[in-house]
Amino acid sequence: MLNKPSLSDGDETLIHSTVMGFMTRHGVPGASVALTDQGRLVFVRGYGASDPATNEPVTPGHLFRIASVSKPITAVAVFRLIELGQLRLSDGVLGSAGILGTRFGTQPYRPGIDQITVQHLLEHTSGWTRSQDPMFQHLELTQGQLIDRMLDAEPLMHMPGTTFEYLNFGYCLLGRVIEAVTGLPYTDAVRRHVLSRCGITDMHIAGDTLADRRINEVIYLQQGAVSPYGIRISRMDAHGGWTASPTDLMRFLVRVDGFPTKPDLLSAGSITTMCTPTTAGASGYAKGWATNAAGNRWHAGDVPGTASVMVRTSSGKGWAVLVNTRNDAELDTMRTDLDSLMWTIVDHISDWPAVDLF
Repeated sequence: MLNKPSLSDGDETLIHSTVMGFMTRHGVPGASVALTDQGRLVFVRGYGASDPATNEPVTPGHLFRIASVSKPITAVAVFRLIELGQLRLSDGVLGSAGILGTRFGTQPYRPGIDQITVQHLLEHTSGWTRSQDPMFQHLELTQGQLIDRMLDAEPLMHMPGTTFEYLNFGYCLLGRVIEAVTGLPYTDAVRRHVLSRCGITDMHIAGDTLADRRINEVIYLQQGAVSPYGIRISRMDAHGGWTASPTDLMRFLVRVDGFPTKPDLLSAGSITTMCTPTTAGASGYAKGWATNAAGNRWHAGDVPGTASVMVRTSSGKGWAVLVNTRNDAELDTMRTDLDSLMWTIVDHISDWPAVDLF
């Protein structure tokens, strides 16, 4: 049906039952979903409660912390600056010849630190290990003080570029690279070079406390020892600090998907480079995106109180799912279930509507 206005009742029932089953399994109060087909937003829906105490319903306009789904946004900002001639993947980051110079930490740096490049940070091949990642520790330190401490206290365990180790701190440094190159705060630079070009006006760096919550932001339910309001998430800006709605994540995704359905922010060459996996191990991780041999790319993320996933498939589908809790007791299972949630749904939809809800 060429002008079919929406998914069928059966498809909507399937989505509802599948999402609600996931929520029940993992004690999720509220969830929000957006789904695209060939660059068109074909479905967006909120489920459950934005506030577990009041049962206020989730709407498509509610903001959620997106955790590490922030990384593709930072990566696209980096590639925008590369296209503007302000950065190169091979640029050094730290040390007298680096973009950040010697403004952080104590001189001389530990061996190898001055060899870390922009590409190494994008690909998680800086040489630090995941066990050294400081971003959820030392909550008393400012962002700058935390960077100082990392450079002074943590030696590289590998030569830069040789070993993949997923590291939030690397994207924290990329945020500072963006600031140094643009002369703008990270948030303003990303808005100027990425978000505004996608028509996005309601994405923000999260506040740390409940009092810092935006009026249209969900409230996060704690399931575990760590409070969602005690993790200094604002300090995680470039690697895990953004809040967004699923619809705005889709506005971003369809502008960097490499398909002709919506004009891309980046050249085809830049998108290819951004989505080419690192050669330092068989992780499949590229530059801000996880990838696989099927041509799909995605990113997932979670912090206490929230979990998120954003996916672009090789067949032209896309989706984002955001929830307002994290099942810390069964975290690996929740991550697996969140990853497979929309695949289950998409694999059962055979008749896609021609509507575009953007």
